[in-house]
Amino acid sequence: MDNTLKLPVGIENFEDIRKLGFYYIDKTKLIEQLLDNWGKVNLFTRPRRFGKTLNMSMLRAFFEIGTDPTLFDGLYISKNQSLCGQYMGKYPVIFISLKGVDGMTFEEAVVRTTTIVKTEARRHYYLKDSSKLVNEEIDQFEQLLSGKAEDITDSIRLLSELLYRHYEQKVIILIDEYDVPLDKAFQNGYYHEMVKLMRGILGQALKTNDFLQFAVLTGCLRISKESIFTGLNNFKVLSILDARFDEQFGFTDGEVKKLLADYGFSSYFAEVKEWYNGYHFGNADIYCPWDVINYVDQLKYDQTAIPQDYWSNSSGNAIVRSLIDKADIQTKNEIERLIAGEYIEKEISQELTYDEIDNKIENLWSVLFTTGYLTQHGRTENGKYRLTIPNKEIRNLFTRQIREWFRDVSQKDGEKLNVFCNAFVEKNPDKIEQIFSDYLWNTISIRDTAVSKERKENFYHGILLGLLGYKTTWLTKSNAESGTGYSDILVEVPDNRTGIVVELKYAEDGDMETACAKALTQIDEKNYIMKLKQDGMRNFIKYGIACYKKDCKVVLGE
Repeated sequence: MDNTLKLPVGIENFEDIRKLGFYYIDKTKLIEQLLDNWGKVNLFTRPRRFGKTLNMSMLRAFFEIGTDPTLFDGLYISKNQSLCGQYMGKYPVIFISLKGVDGMTFEEAVVRTTTIVKTEARRHYYLKDSSKLVNEEIDQFEQLLSGKAEDITDSIRLLSELLYRHYEQKVIILIDEYDVPLDKAFQNGYYHEMVKLMRGILGQALKTNDFLQFAVLTGCLRISKESIFTGLNNFKVLSILDARFDEQFGFTDGEVKKLLADYGFSSYFAEVKEWYNGYHFGNADIYCPWDVINYVDQLKYDQTAIPQDYWSNSSGNAIVRSLIDKADIQTKNEIERLIAGEYIEKEISQELTYDEIDNKIENLWSVLFTTGYLTQHGRTENGKYRLTIPNKEIRNLFTRQIREWFRDVSQKDGEKLNVFCNAFVEKNPDKIEQIFSDYLWNTISIRDTAVSKERKENFYHGILLGLLGYKTTWLTKSNAESGTGYSDILVEVPDNRTGIVVELKYAEDGDMETACAKALTQIDEKNYIMKLKQDGMRNFIKYGIACYKKDCKVVLGE
């Protein structure tokens, strides 16, 4: 493999990848599997960033009349000459992506949907069969779409009729991210209007369409209770629980090993697996392709680069925050178990509506699963799924969201936080211990099981740092270089030029007294006071703090 090939970061067009020299992991077996086992309408549900759009683009490139057959040279599907001869380049194709349908109002969303359909219709001006252009019919079609809901309802079916009359061949319809308009509508308050519109569009295009060969849809959630798909015969839902097509969205172990080897990064495999593997689709263990490609692309320019949260940072994570906001004592315990690497047992509903998600906390678990924040490792005898956090990236996300939630909650408690911070200056370890323990009891912590000591200490460190940050006139530094090491927390208080050093330990064995003593010894041995002296502080206070589960111990240094 030529390791000079560009990596397709953010490239979702199959034709561009194949023609412009991008690295491509062959997923064309999807075509063979689809033709061997297809329904009239096929819905693939997968989390975002798992290659849905690229696969849909690949399907269009294969089936569409006028396709360039060399796009598939050397790929898996090219070995099946019989299938290629029968299906490649034989159908008119409508390819609609609804991922861009949003808007603050229903009217705006309708306009955006209209624009997307018009753009797809306009694409058929430029078909390679120039002797039979359909320009005049497409012009008439566009004029019918005024940007009103009643005009867009029949648009996809009507476009398929025009293409059928032109080619005398039934049409393949590909609709990518079909559920995004419903998600955006729910967020912006016009949900039920959008449900009605989508029911009309999809019903006309997929249920009462005599010109349809077959259709493929993708999305994150299966929205069947909306009656969007009511009455469809031979409707196949191929979810992340289905063993069919389980390797066709996302990367397998072998594909990641080959990718790393092709670019000379085989030694990074264990790191990539820890951070980005762990998803379980059907019977396959899967990596998030967005993460792997981004990390390898970064390694090409900086081989010292460490893995980052590419997937979880690529859009909002409001669903995790919503779970934490609604958490009761049982849910907090379950979140702690997940972060600790354990699994929880939950019933999974794959047919939620968006307006049901927030009704009860059990629904949030189902959404976290279907959208990729959790994965499954088998079922119990009573049919519940064993859910777990898939990898280090998502575990970091949960921890970060908990810290943000904790910071927001604690900052509303100004009087208590003021007392807490002042206790550090007043050399009152009992008061610090009392208030800090109260906060730990009321939040979500890191459990002991399967979690490194460093990660536990970082978690409690983050909470303490957030509490001390309440004092906006204080300069609070985390992991600052001082003396011969890096102190956990240094605080510079303008009043009386007071400097405070805090060293935090996690007491693995529950012996917090000993842990505090070790913390104070470390402050002295590594001379953490030095940085405070260099910054002009004159009075110095040292604290050793130990945490164990939801409790803490605070000791004032000499």
